[in-house]
Amino acid sequence: MPDRFPQTLEFLGARRSYPAKAFRGPVPDRAALSEILSLALRVPDHGKLEPWRLIVLERGDMARLADLAEARAQALGLDGEKTAKGRGQFDLGRCAVAVISAPVAQDKVPLAEQVLSAGALCMNILHAATAAGWGGNWLSGWPAHDAEFCARAFGCVPGDTLAGIIHIGTPGPIAPDRPRPDIARRVQWGLVP
Repeated sequence: MPDRFPQTLEFLGARRSYPAKAFRGPVPDRAALSEILSLALRVPDHGKLEPWRLIVLERGDMARLADLAEARAQALGLDGEKTAKGRGQFDLGRCAVAVISAPVAQDKVPLAEQVLSAGALCMNILHAATAAGWGGNWLSGWPAHDAEFCARAFGCVPGDTLAGIIHIGTPGPIAPDRPRPDIARRVQWGLVP
């Protein structure tokens, strides 16, 4: 039997996202964030393509993104609720990492695997931030799926997508756990004959 890592299993069993709007106190400084990102970048990247890039967002960046989200919402004719929600994560944010999926044109690694690598990177950032004692929350919302917003905010070009915005900060009170999927309903053991 292989060696077990009980602390890691316990960590994964207790992992939860903290709502970014409930973060209190300080956010990681550059050294702490560099450690988190260095660990997170150990993600499977399929052929060493590194089909993603990261943009660290600080408070001033958040204010600009909030204004851009509001302007974009008005240009799209979105209602007040969607406008407020689109800018809300940036209004409240103080530190986040935007993960841009930027697939590499080549014939060896399928596009889907490159995109999934960016999603794995988002999850690794959450795990590393939580293991380092911070709270993390993976958000997207309509701005993340609006090509014009992503181009203006993050320099995305055709083919790039915003995999997620990972907010990192000091967690507030312990977030209540949500109901977790029932393994009996979600897992199939073997192929159907």
